Amino acid sequence: MTTFIPEDKVLEIKHAADILEVVSESVLLKKTGKNYVGLCPFHSEKTPSFTVSPQKQIFYCFGCAAGGNVFSFIMKRDGISFPEAARILSRQYGIDVPDQKISMSKEQKRLRNEREILYAVNRQAMDFFHNKLLSVPSGKQAMLYLNKRGISQETIEMYRLGYAPEGWNNINNFFQKKKISSGIVEKAGLIVKRENKDGYYDRFRNRIIFPIFNVNTHVVGFGGRVLSDKLPKYLNSPETPIYNKSSSLYGLHRARQKCRETETVYIVEGYFDLLALHQNGIQNSVATLGTSITTDHVDILRNVIGKDGRVVLVFDSDDAGMKAALRSLGIFMNAEVDANIMSLPSGHDPDSYLFEFGYESFVDIAKSAKSLISFLMDALIEKYGLTVEGKIRVISEMRETLSSIDDRVARSLYIKELAERVGIDETAVLEKVRELSFQNKGSARKNDFQKAEKGKFSHSKWVRLEQQIISMMLQFPQILSEIDERGILDFFEDNRLKAIGDIILTYQDRSDINIVDVINLIEDNEEKGIVASMAFEENKWDYDGCLNILNRFESVRNKKENTLIKKIKEAEENNDFELLSKLLSKKQKMAVLSEKQKMALLK
Repeated sequence: MTTFIPEDKVLEIKHAADILEVVSESVLLKKTGKNYVGLCPFHSEKTPSFTVSPQKQIFYCFGCAAGGNVFSFIMKRDGISFPEAARILSRQYGIDVPDQKISMSKEQKRLRNEREILYAVNRQAMDFFHNKLLSVPSGKQAMLYLNKRGISQETIEMYRLGYAPEGWNNINNFFQKKKISSGIVEKAGLIVKRENKDGYYDRFRNRIIFPIFNVNTHVVGFGGRVLSDKLPKYLNSPETPIYNKSSSLYGLHRARQKCRETETVYIVEGYFDLLALHQNGIQNSVATLGTSITTDHVDILRNVIGKDGRVVLVFDSDDAGMKAALRSLGIFMNAEVDANIMSLPSGHDPDSYLFEFGYESFVDIAKSAKSLISFLMDALIEKYGLTVEGKIRVISEMRETLSSIDDRVARSLYIKELAERVGIDETAVLEKVRELSFQNKGSARKNDFQKAEKGKFSHSKWVRLEQQIISMMLQFPQILSEIDERGILDFFEDNRLKAIGDIILTYQDRSDINIVDVINLIEDNEEKGIVASMAFEENKWDYDGCLNILNRFESVRNKKENTLIKKIKEAEENNDFELLSKLLSKKQKMAVLSEKQKMALLK
């Protein structure tokens, strides 16, 4: 058995939830006329094409064609099912949804419940680790370490820090007593299967635990910092169905609102760095989770701070910090994000600097943060010098970064700046960058083309006419009975549009159509997007205009039938029996549809 949301509760949630309010939690929106626009959270773009209509309670992206209602947005944003999205909204708007059960197959139950089960397991694990930290004597050593690092009791509680005791079976035994299968706990990344014998052992042992939350405050994973000299110093949860480190940021659930207000975000690399910033009043900050900054990270943050927002990278002033900056530069530049880097004094990371010098000093350094390109040039020249060998090393390390910049003008200007800084002919630097650029871009262009072809919607005249009829049905429901009587949808070639039209025809007896209700009845995400896009159209329909469209549709259809007859004759003359068979089959189908239309007119 699994849970479902009663229809009356779905309607209550639909009427209570405001799509503008919900979307604004993830996307920085600006008012444009009746609608609001922002950068799409579902694909990378430089010009805002993501549109929200508070009046119609729908969203649509004119760039990637994602669209739908408030439920669709939550489902796509979080990658969850409809019941999960409805429950998130019900909690947000204070609507009590009783648990009701429906019969489902084992596989359906597994797929639908897996995420909720993993969230619940992680929540229980977080409480287990937190209680161990607060208890004596098991958590005493860990608490002393946190106090030594300057972490306050308030921060410990706010971020639910914990402690995984020494030993191989603490969390494993905890869940066994609760009769939760080891397979589920392993899938959550909390235990590891033994290689050469049966059983499992705890992943986190004698470590301070940092629960990792998503933006909905679900616990999706954990990080652990060892209390001994044992390696690795930091250990994170593996990839799971609910945790992906390439699209997760530590502290974002608490930083998001402040980032949006200030249109600025600080990015650090460690848990303690992030806690130090938040504890010292710099709450518009997040941390990566044992990975370099990815395009997903940049897309997420850009939607929070807006296209004119500012990113400040706060990396350690060592070689690792400089390499991290090198790797991230191209990603920020291609996303057209204003990214800067602040350089802390040698020997300091954000955590140690803040606790030694305080908030004001940190903010002063942040104000003088350099652009990534300038920082990297300065750092590499300082590291290698301007000897012949040094210049070669500087160019070698900069060329990958420069080749990753898509904007040709920007790349050209930076190549010129680098050539002037190191005193080398610009053509020589350009040649080095081009060598790598050609290697990297070939496969990328091929992938982009394949993606574009996959998502392309047919734009034949016939399909455009079908789209026009669907738009007309949505915006002028008085024509629905005429469409039904003529059997217009039977002649549609695009199955998606026909399916949408069939749903809209169920509203024949109504004077107007609620777009959100139509979207709720559609299961296919692509079809939801089609309806949302049409709902944003501002056509003025009247009855005569609608009849003209229908008459034109039938006229075009008749011409197609005449063309088909001509092709059949040509196939007969050329003895092309394979083509003839296909054309006759198509002709028979059209004849059946014509007969249906005649019968409808005789009713």
